[in-house]
Amino acid sequence: MTLIPRPILVNGATHSAQQFRLLVSDLARDNEGITRGTDLKVTQLSTPGGSVQIATGTAVVRGRVDAFQGSYACANTSSSTAAIAPTGGSPRSDMLILRVEDRDYEGNIDPATGEVAYFQVISNVSSSATAIPDGRTGIPLARIDIPASTATITNAMIKDIRQIANPRRERVMLTQSPASASTLLGASTAYAYFTTAPGWNIAVPTWASKAIISVRGTSFRLGFANYYGGFRATFGASLALQAVTLDDNQGTLTRRVACECADTLTLPDSYRGTTQLLRAQASGYTGNLGRVDVDTSTTFIGDVEFIEAPR
Repeated sequence: MTLIPRPILVNGATHSAQQFRLLVSDLARDNEGITRGTDLKVTQLSTPGGSVQIATGTAVVRGRVDAFQGSYACANTSSSTAAIAPTGGSPRSDMLILRVEDRDYEGNIDPATGEVAYFQVISNVSSSATAIPDGRTGIPLARIDIPASTATITNAMIKDIRQIANPRRERVMLTQSPASASTLLGASTAYAYFTTAPGWNIAVPTWASKAIISVRGTSFRLGFANYYGGFRATFGASLALQAVTLDDNQGTLTRRVACECADTLTLPDSYRGTTQLLRAQASGYTGNLGRVDVDTSTTFIGDVEFIEAPR
C-alpha cells in the first residue's frame, strides 16, 4: 500500500519520522532556508582567527535523496563555530553549510549518538557560488573568500548567502488629498515638503529588512515658467527615494502633471518596530524659473511593501 493509512494525528496510531518530515515540508510549503532574517548568520570571531561564528536560529532543510524524504527542522540554540583552513600561495573560496545526514537515506551516522545535523565546510568552491555545488542535503549559509597566505578570517571575507524559507511580506496602500493649496516650490535647489501634504505615518514591522516604496502625485500644478526640477519622497529621517525629474517646457500657462518616484530601500536597525513618516518633496534644479504646488485637486498615493530578508 503506497498511501500512508494513518495520517497525522490519529489517536492510537504510530507515526513514522518520515510522516513528521513530510508535515514539516508541507508547513514550510516545500521551501527551505532560515526562519528569520538574523538566523544562523556567519560572522568573524570577536577576536578574528581561524574560525567563523554561526549565530543562533532555526532552519528547514529539504531532503534531497528521496522524493518523499520530507524536510528537517533544525535549531542552533547557542552560538557555534566552524574552523576554516588557512590558504597557501593561492586564494580559495569555501562554503559553510548546515548539513543533514540521515542514515535512512545516506551515510551511517547513528542518530542516538551522532550529529545528524552539523555545520560543514565545503572547500574550494567557485568564487561566485551561492548554492551547494552537489546534491547533498543542506542549506548554504556563507561563502568565505580567503586571500592567499591567510589564516585569519574577517567579515570582509564572508559573503552571506542565506535564504529565508518563507519570507514575510506586508503591503499597505494609502491615499491623501491636500485640504488647501500648498506653498510654491521650485525656487530653491534644496528639496522641501509640500506644506499641505503631511504624508503618512507608517508602522515598520519588527522583521522587515527592505521596503519597496512608490509615491505618486496626480494633478500637480505647474506655472509661471518652464519647470525643471525634481520629485522624491523621504521615509523617516535617514532614507529618501530616488528622485525623478519634472521637465516641462509649456511656458507661463498653468497646467497639470502627474509624477511618481519609487525605490527599494534597505531599512536600518533603528527603523524596525517604529513608526516612520513617508512624505513627498519637490525642488527646482539650477536655472529653474517655474513653480510647483499641490491643492485640493491633487491626490497622493503611497504604496509600501515590507519584505523580510537575511540581515
